[in-house]
This record gives sequence, C-alpha cells and structure tokens, in this order.
Amino acid sequence: MKIATWNVNSVRKRTTNLVGWLKSAKPDVAVLQEIKAQEAQFPRLEVEAAGYKVEIVGQKSWNGVALLSLHPVEITARSLPDPQTDEQARYIEGRVQTPQGPLTVGGLYLPNGNPIHTDKFAYKIAWMDRLAERTRQLLASEEMFVLGGDYNVCPTDADVFSPAAFANDALCQPQSRQALRTLLNMGLTDAVRAFDPDGPSYTFYDYQAGAWQKGNGLRIDHLLLSPQAADRLTAVGIDKAERGKPDPSDHVPVWCELDVA
Repeated sequence: MKIATWNVNSVRKRTTNLVGWLKSAKPDVAVLQEIKAQEAQFPRLEVEAAGYKVEIVGQKSWNGVALLSLHPVEITARSLPDPQTDEQARYIEGRVQTPQGPLTVGGLYLPNGNPIHTDKFAYKIAWMDRLAERTRQLLASEEMFVLGGDYNVCPTDADVFSPAAFANDALCQPQSRQALRTLLNMGLTDAVRAFDPDGPSYTFYDYQAGAWQKGNGLRIDHLLLSPQAADRLTAVGIDKAERGKPDPSDHVPVWCELDVA
C-alpha cells in the first residue's frame, strides 16, 4: 500500500498537476496540505474521476487539508485534540482496512511559526504539543498508522541547504526540532531517513532566488510511521520531478510503501 503526502499550495491552481500525479504515481492514500479551498471549491469531480474518494477539511483562502483514498475510508478525526480555540483547518485522519488490519493515516499542515518572536511561534509549538497528544492516543491502539504532511520543521541542519540562512527561522529553531524529536522518541520512524540516512532529500524549493534551479531546498514534508507500520516499510520516494513541471507547487510529493498483503 502506497501512502503519500503533498502540499499542493492551492489545489485549484494545481488541479492539472494533482490529477496527473495521481494517475501516474497511483498512491492508495494521499494527504494534501494547503489546499486553500472550502468544500465547494475543491476539484472533486476531477479527483473522483481519477478513482479517488475525497474527504476535506477546508478553509477559505488559507490552510486546508484533504485525504484521498482508492479504498473505503472511515474518517476518524477532523482536528487535533482540544480544538475549541483553533479555527485553522490543519488536520484530517482516516482509517482504511488492509489484509493485515486497519491502517490509520493522518494528514497534517503544521503551522509555519514565523516570525519567531510572535504569537505565531507559540501557536506552532502548542500545535505540536497537541499532535504529540494525538500520537500517544494512536500508539495506545498498537495498530499501524502514518502521520504525513508538511511539518514545517527541518529536523537537523542536514535538512536545510544553508543552516546559517535559516538560523532565525521557525523551521529550524531548537524548540521546533525538539517537538519533532518528541514524536520520534515515542517510537515513530522517519520513513525517508530509514532509507536515506544522510542525503539532503529535499521536499521544498522556494519560488524565490532560483532555489529550484540551484538545488537550494529544505526537507520539511515528512512521513512518520508507528512501529507496526515501520515493520512493513518496503520503499520510500520523493517525486522531485513535480517541481520542474509548469506552474508547480513549491513542495514535492513524498511517499512510502507498506507490505500489508
């Protein structure tokens, strides 16, 4: 089973890119971030025509996440725990059945957090604390799960083309990295690093300053696997070529394959 994540950076602008990728990559489940659309604005007909069931947590103009599945899916969450003060559409979670039992896939769009000396950074860290709480709940089930999405965190200096240039960026702050390590220390596996421990494996190339052409990227889109899912991990990939297509997102898809036959 192939699980993928992609920050599409406005699904209405990238419908052609998205549908083309779905048809060629054929993920079983894909989570999307930054769709920047409400339910009525999502290109549902085009995505369904590619064979996918569509579930959306939308928001006008900003944020927004979606879960696409080739299989029947039961939506298990549309926000993180303690959502009453959070109006931003940043999390969706669904469960699909496999021959080896249920597989839960969470799709998340973690806050950027810049500038770091503002409430935006405090919101980022608080959101990560809520993600950790949901992770504890999922781990208690002792079932397979994957938490995929745009984490807006470069785990280490190896995940950013210029650590000096990002020293004051929320993506590389010690607090951001510690919050991500908290998840890994619970026993989750970073799928990309399981297969490529040392390479840059960038997933984001800014539109500015010729970042794509220069290869100046960041690794901020991650797939974190529960122990039960990690035991079945067979392949990982980053569809870097999507960044070079016409009118691309500044992110590229990341995927993993699990042997659940």
